[in-house]
Amino acid sequence: MYGDEETVRKILTQHGGTWAVVGLSANRQRAAYGVAGVLRRFGKRIVPVHPKAETVHGEQGYASLADIPFDVDVVDVFVNSELAGAVADEAVAKGAKAVWFQLGVVDEAAYERTRAAGVDMVMDRCPAIEIPRLGQGR
Repeated sequence: MYGDEETVRKILTQHGGTWAVVGLSANRQRAAYGVAGVLRRFGKRIVPVHPKAETVHGEQGYASLADIPFDVDVVDVFVNSELAGAVADEAVAKGAKAVWFQLGVVDEAAYERTRAAGVDMVMDRCPAIEIPRLGQGR
């Protein structure tokens, strides 16, 4: 397990309300779309990050984290494990307080680099599952 319960709770309740969701597109069939909807219902602002830079859930999209012209608190990563480490590095460079790798996304080296940079991180978990488990759902 990558990320203890305390870290999960801290990311979901204390790190702020702006979540960049990397891999989020307007495709309603993708997991990222549904999870972003749950995060919105939980009161988070969603910032779609996808090469198409589509507007999703009413929020303007950006092609990369670097293109976002404001701070983000958490970077939620829906890309495959081979690409996720670079996203974690971009999140640290962007000044994010936390990085969240979704279910099935694991990069142990990125986890170590991110934590060493002082940024909270969890891997292979889903906030849409964790929110109800922590009694935080709405």
